[in-house]
Amino acid sequence: MIQPFLLDLPDEFETDRLHIRCVKPGDGAKVYEALRESIDSLRQFPASLPWALEEPSLEASEIYCREGFAKFIARRDFRFLVLLRGSDTLVGCCGLHRPNWKVPTIEVGWWGRTAYLGSGYVSEAVTGLIKFAFAQLPVHRVAAFVDDLNEKSARVCERAGMTFEGLLRNERVDPDGTLRHTRVYATIRERVA
Repeated sequence: MIQPFLLDLPDEFETDRLHIRCVKPGDGAKVYEALRESIDSLRQFPASLPWALEEPSLEASEIYCREGFAKFIARRDFRFLVLLRGSDTLVGCCGLHRPNWKVPTIEVGWWGRTAYLGSGYVSEAVTGLIKFAFAQLPVHRVAAFVDDLNEKSARVCERAGMTFEGLLRNERVDPDGTLRHTRVYATIRERVA
């Protein structure tokens, strides 16, 4: 059985245009600024992103970063900031969530800062994060669960080399009671170059 605490892994990595690093205490202001700018687009999919329904605050963003750092150290969740390489500009957040060390598998999630959407940064970050997962963690599968109406996230999965595995019908519900379908995408270790 895998002992997560014994996993040695870096807390940052780079892609062609991005510096991706673990959230840390003190990052809350940066996350808060990006969230305030992006909250309306994130609220389009409340069944998938229920946390976006809460009003962003500096305090909540700092708690998110501090909890994320603690969970990273405990190897229970892996939250990352996506920064433009060579700068301190936050273009989004991504992470590896809900590890199941018995199989082992993990989920990938992300959100992009509105001002930087359409530039390919989210796809680059997700592709990099999947490569990171297979290189640094003993996982055999990385999965993404995307709202059926979220075409942009579906395209991110496809650009990152994930395979559409199926549709979970009426799997989630919006706050207004509307049932939502969820697309399942995944990639397995043998498919990653």
